Amino acid sequence: MPRALFVDRDADRTLATVRTLDPEALPEGDVLVEGLYSSLNYKDGLAVTGRGKIIRGALPFVPGIDLVGRVLSSTAEAYAPGDLVIQTGWHLGEARWGGFSQQQRVEARSLVPLPPGLSPLHAMVAGTAGFTAMLSVMTLEEHGLTPDQGTVVVTGASGGVGSFSVALLHERGFHVAASTGSEGAHTYLRSLGADDIQPRDVLGAGAQRPLDKAQYAGAIDCVGGDTLAALLSTMGRHGCVAACGLAGGAALHTTVFPFILRGVVLAGIDSNTCPPARRRAAWASLAALPASLYDAIHTDTIALDEVPARSDALLAGHIQGRLVVDLQQ
Repeated sequence: MPRALFVDRDADRTLATVRTLDPEALPEGDVLVEGLYSSLNYKDGLAVTGRGKIIRGALPFVPGIDLVGRVLSSTAEAYAPGDLVIQTGWHLGEARWGGFSQQQRVEARSLVPLPPGLSPLHAMVAGTAGFTAMLSVMTLEEHGLTPDQGTVVVTGASGGVGSFSVALLHERGFHVAASTGSEGAHTYLRSLGADDIQPRDVLGAGAQRPLDKAQYAGAIDCVGGDTLAALLSTMGRHGCVAACGLAGGAALHTTVFPFILRGVVLAGIDSNTCPPARRRAAWASLAALPASLYDAIHTDTIALDEVPARSDALLAGHIQGRLVVDLQQ
């Protein structure tokens, strides 16, 4: 019988345990997938520990916002047994049972075929984090940003999205500034291609004026809050900020001046309901990356049973890079 990680409540405690899964209990869907790998994201850590209101389905619930696996059966024409597929987004692991399971039933419309050249392992080194980072880089480039225009800053740089963003920007020839609050991550970030390391407090203190000195041509912001306000005030003329996170807060206190006096663009990155064509384009770009980039970001591979303990470590800021979950262990 397949196994899965279930989250449940006992009085005022959140419990996360691995136990046997009844395939008859799987959600409705036209594709049954054998899970090969998942990954451990910040959002998963919040779901597993109960520290964030991530789970919107009834308990007990199977979390995990990423999944790569092999099709076991399908009533959809697009997929056949043996096909390798990826699912991220579409509320997987939030409203719908997720990827921390050796079997999962999903909707064909939410899947992406595993692109040629991308291994299942590397697909989950990327996962939602790498996918979000690629969408962010694509957005900056579509805005017209090129390496000769100046520095691109990445906030929350030692996390999953931040790590991938630093590596992707370096791969494309950009001068990258990595903003982080983790002093122990400096060597790691430089190994990914960061040219400059900036203490988190520089931007985390918020905007000093409605328009501060222009410093950046572009930004990928994983933090939000005061950090995002500071980024907008320090962006150069016609710069672009790709906003993809809120680890530092959801409120944004800014003015219209960066937008009407410098032509700054604030672009939102929605990886959850990203349209299928753009989703496939992003995964195709991820498949074209060198294996060395994935190896540099891949921190560790863990078993399902290790997810609860590693979730605590992740939320405490003790993990940099990406943790892959081997569902077959």
